[in-house]
Amino acid sequence: MSTTDFLHRLRRYVQSEADAQWQALDHQWSRPLAERVAKGWAIEGLRVESFEKNIAALVCDTNRSRFREGDLVVLHRGSPRDPNALHFDLYYDGETRLELGLIKGNYYFLTQQPDGWIMDQDWFDSSPFYLSALDTAADSQRGRSIILPLLQGSLIPKMDFARYERAQEMLSHANLNDSQIEAVSQAYATDLLHLIQGPPGTGKTLMLAHLARLLVQDGLRVFVTALTHRAIHNALNKIPEVDESTSVCKIGEDQHISDLNVQNFHMFGESRFGEKSGGYVVGATPFATQTQRLANAEFDVVLFDEASQITLPLAIMGMLPGSKFIFIGDENQLPPVTSFATEDSAKTSIFAYLAGRGQETMLDTTYRLNDILTDWPSRTFYRSELKASTQSAPRRLILSNHVTPWDMVLDPTSPAVFVDLCHTNTTTRSYREAEVACELVLSLLMREIDPKEIGVVVPYRAQSRLIRSLLRHMILDEEIHQEIIVDTVERMQGQEREVIIVSFATGSPKFAAQMAEFLFQPQRLNVAVTRPRSKLILIGSHHMLKADEYKPEHKEIMDMMRDLIATCQVITIPNGDLG
Repeated sequence: MSTTDFLHRLRRYVQSEADAQWQALDHQWSRPLAERVAKGWAIEGLRVESFEKNIAALVCDTNRSRFREGDLVVLHRGSPRDPNALHFDLYYDGETRLELGLIKGNYYFLTQQPDGWIMDQDWFDSSPFYLSALDTAADSQRGRSIILPLLQGSLIPKMDFARYERAQEMLSHANLNDSQIEAVSQAYATDLLHLIQGPPGTGKTLMLAHLARLLVQDGLRVFVTALTHRAIHNALNKIPEVDESTSVCKIGEDQHISDLNVQNFHMFGESRFGEKSGGYVVGATPFATQTQRLANAEFDVVLFDEASQITLPLAIMGMLPGSKFIFIGDENQLPPVTSFATEDSAKTSIFAYLAGRGQETMLDTTYRLNDILTDWPSRTFYRSELKASTQSAPRRLILSNHVTPWDMVLDPTSPAVFVDLCHTNTTTRSYREAEVACELVLSLLMREIDPKEIGVVVPYRAQSRLIRSLLRHMILDEEIHQEIIVDTVERMQGQEREVIIVSFATGSPKFAAQMAEFLFQPQRLNVAVTRPRSKLILIGSHHMLKADEYKPEHKEIMDMMRDLIATCQVITIPNGDLG
């Protein structure tokens, strides 16, 4: 494929994706308010409690929406298309109390009319940033001579073996395993490109920090980027643990740096960081390269974390200021979220697009999963090459001596359990599954498991909203239930807990057949079941496993799901409880 055709396909993908997102939102906004509220697309009856420093606090009587922290929302009094509508970032969702950060709009309307507000989903059209980056790649010397030939396979990376051997020597006393040392050494020694596959719990952030240290010691300018601020913060926070003298800078608004814990930390604009001599690390999303803060910045090396979630256009945006590129990810975990239905390779991740060309290393030791929990993902996704570390392999759940009705499920000798509730007609919400999930959480708390070590993973926002609502009624201590994470698979990637409860929600085999490519997507399953360190509890119904009876084309992914269940202790509870 010619470079012109390659760029044309990427531009067409960007525009088609933007069009699909806008059409979906426009259709959603066009539905009656009662329907939007019933489907979780909107909240009505919101009242302004306070507005200070661009932060609005609102309260409502009922919230069954699909919203969650980080969503863009629009606040209005009748139509989300109203030119006087206010556009916000949802900072906090406490069911009946919400906090929003103002992005655009006149707050005067909030203070003058505190009651009767409606909240709908909003959207930001980022396609101009993507298209501008593609134009720069087409028109610039770096784009034409390095980035595009590298992506198209006409420019082949080379290894400097002297640098490779030096890295091996420098890392010989580091707290890294053999596969991590190999990955850092090859990434350090390549002249253009290297991929590092990091299966769950394999210490890719620690490995990234050591790589950044070696590069900075050579006086190189390093750009650390990812799809999310959280991933960037995780990387930046790890670097000082490896070498506290490394200079680190983060580009972002105040709300995007609150969880940074870096001693030698600088803000780019305040400290004139870009004028610094010697090596340093700057962290930002790829979009920062399209803003004034990094528009003219240049870097020697770009480190992409969670590269399996970055599309080709976004990757090109992040590559523009660099000359050498290291992609860290795992094509067996969540791919990019796209709206436009196409099989075009443009929608795949940069990691999957580049994988298989020979310039890659896999980390092979998980420090998260115990031996039992490692077995299924290793066999299914990693050619049986992933193994549990000597520290994590024997790990089992440690419980206090209290007795609860759910002790047979919590039994530490069974690290993986499937609780079959046998329901048949649920779709995106299951009250019985939510109740059981909450009772298991309460039992874990009674057995003295730290609430920070409990996570509940769901496929649908409606189910997460239901579980969070029930937990708020069962656990009166606000601090405790806030520490228990309940969220979708997408939000759980990169996180871990001692115990993970997975609620599938879908009991209807016919609905499971309709949703199989989403509900049982191999990458989603892999992420969901690799979050725990010692205990995995799956809650569902065996009826969902009949999905391929309605759609035989789903047999392969349903066989994968049945194989997962076969590795678990199965506990059948037809009436939904143990009483």
